[in-house]
Amino acid sequence: MAHIVRLEPIGVEMEVNEGETVLHAAFRQGIMLMHGCKEGQCASCKSILLEGDMDLMKHSTFALPDYEREQDYILLCRTIPYSDLVIELLNYDEELLKLAIPVKSYPGQVAEITPLTHDIRRLVVALAPESGFRFFAGQYVDLTSGRHQVTRSYSMASTPQTPDRLEFLIKVYPGGAFSSLLDGDLKPGDPMTVTGPYGICCRRQGEGPVVLVGGGSGMAPLLSIVRDMAECRIDRPVRFFYGVRNVPDLFYLDEIATLSRRFRHFDFVPALSAWDGSAPWQGETGYVHEVVDRRLQRGEVDGADAYASGPPPLIDAVIPVLRMKGIDVDRIYFDKFFQASPIEPARDA
Repeated sequence: MAHIVRLEPIGVEMEVNEGETVLHAAFRQGIMLMHGCKEGQCASCKSILLEGDMDLMKHSTFALPDYEREQDYILLCRTIPYSDLVIELLNYDEELLKLAIPVKSYPGQVAEITPLTHDIRRLVVALAPESGFRFFAGQYVDLTSGRHQVTRSYSMASTPQTPDRLEFLIKVYPGGAFSSLLDGDLKPGDPMTVTGPYGICCRRQGEGPVVLVGGGSGMAPLLSIVRDMAECRIDRPVRFFYGVRNVPDLFYLDEIATLSRRFRHFDFVPALSAWDGSAPWQGETGYVHEVVDRRLQRGEVDGADAYASGPPPLIDAVIPVLRMKGIDVDRIYFDKFFQASPIEPARDA
């Protein structure tokens, strides 16, 4: 049994199967709605129920407080229809709705695991060349280890030009159900299922400057965007801000230097938030949003697209800075990396 869900004000109708969430049904049918954690934690898919009956699965009251629920606010990732519904979207991206790719699962296997720093691992997953997997630079997927039956979400660092060889930059957390497998339990040849693509922090078309801000494993979607621009010979001015704690946490500096030569204007600004003097450093220090504030001048990023990725505190700190510098709020795209919650598995990238 399926129910019809109408999404306003865009006027899109879709079918939602019995027991299926509205957000999952949208993914399945190639309708890319605004979303973040997909687990009821972040409020990115918050909307208003106008008509119909539904059930709301377990969720964080930080994402949807009780007083909002009493006013018919819902989370699309937690909403299961019991009848036909009419829903008002609070946030939507018409450009992304036109670009969306249906979410599917693809069998693959581990190809490489390489340590990049003390807590960042490079994972390469190979898919069959005929798999048909597609994505846009900056998006992410769910990875499921076949042997361990653990699922987590990670952004691709690779580009759409090599869809059968996906690269991920993964932060290893102590006791992380997936990330800790990268230090011995996972081996080349192990089965890995890729489900996706997801994510709204993907490269958009334009001619203005591109501002990238990330930290730690948040390098992945930003590197995908830069690599994609270079491979497609898109020469837009790039400002790339990247924050880590100390010098040994930096990686891929040589590749970024090589990529920079593909652009007429490319400024890579690494920043150390906890430089202790144990290694020489003459670059920026402080949190990355503070460095963006110091280095980015209002007026020099008119018409810019900005992309930010990393943990929620980084995103929450940098968005007001980008807006203060004159970047249109509708041209700021971000990807918050959530750790797994007690609600359901989430991303620990």
